[in-house]
Amino acid sequence: MTKRRNEGKAADPAARVTPEGGALERAAPSGAPEPATGDDDEDDEAPAQAELATDDDLAAAEALSESDPVTDEELERIARTLHGAAAPGTTALARRDPLAAYMGEVRRYPLLTREREHELAVRWVEQGDTDAGRQLVTSNLRLVVKIAHEYRRAYQNLLDLVQEGNVGLVRAVQKFDPYRGVKLSTYSGWWIRAYILKYILNNWRLVKIGTTQNQRKLFFNLRKQREALLAAGVDPTPERIAQELDVSAKEVVEMERRLAAPDVSLDAPLGAEDDGRTRLDLIEDDYADPENRVDAAEFKDLLQEKLVTFGGGLDGRELEIFRERVMSEDPITLQDLGDRWGVSRERARQIEKRMLTRLREYLQGELGDAVQIALGHD
Repeated sequence: MTKRRNEGKAADPAARVTPEGGALERAAPSGAPEPATGDDDEDDEAPAQAELATDDDLAAAEALSESDPVTDEELERIARTLHGAAAPGTTALARRDPLAAYMGEVRRYPLLTREREHELAVRWVEQGDTDAGRQLVTSNLRLVVKIAHEYRRAYQNLLDLVQEGNVGLVRAVQKFDPYRGVKLSTYSGWWIRAYILKYILNNWRLVKIGTTQNQRKLFFNLRKQREALLAAGVDPTPERIAQELDVSAKEVVEMERRLAAPDVSLDAPLGAEDDGRTRLDLIEDDYADPENRVDAAEFKDLLQEKLVTFGGGLDGRELEIFRERVMSEDPITLQDLGDRWGVSRERARQIEKRMLTRLREYLQGELGDAVQIALGHD
């Protein structure tokens, strides 16, 4: 990999869709046990979630049109939600925005017909044809962008989600069974989503939200359960979802609030009457309370002091991650760090994870429950 994103160009998407930059290799058939991949037990969680997809699950996903082709027009719509009127591939925008450049590159890879997809998948499975496998991956890169975009409110850096989703896509292609009767986009959607959700879960602010078994269950299954109930003609109330997933309704509401809340403009008018009032006018300003304002300012100063102290004990790559991923207003991507250091994105992630674990432990030891309250909310 010779180009750095922050030099103004996004590298060829196809060049970074295989884990660790290695060759695309055929994995065990879907349903077979996953081989051990390292000493991080959490790495097995995303594959486990995708492996649980049954034939009925996949059929339901296709019936819901979840795997409809992601057209150029849809990519343009996604780009406009992120960048305003500019379309992906716009030269001026791409020079300063790696994500826009990446989306422009993704459009170069054509969608496959169902027949062509099946032909390539058979070549890949039966003959180990890596060129066929590569085409299966690149033709679905735009699907990764679409799914990552769904979670843009859950994680600040969308390009990180795209890169993690690409790993899930590769795993899906490695394990895809063309004789199972479903489209690759349907099957890979499970893997892409599982890897993205796992990444968010492991990197949600400094204090994870998925600290209990029920939270993890909701994080991975809330959306699927809601859609299953809708498909069955059942109102997906928090109480009904809680019953299906064996959790409390309160936990469902909390997870929905964090992950599934739709965008609502605070500047939108309240009604047809032209009285100028917006939703923002109705929000109580807790910060207006002088006591709250003083408390918040004092805690912010204390937190900043502790962060500076923690950073003073770091050096090398951990210090670089701390400055450019934790403290920066505009954090760079793990891929950028990997390119800078000459290591894989996964290695950069491991270094970051080790540093963040130490940071969480340090802050919780210094500030106790207060830091969980402060870091657990926007």
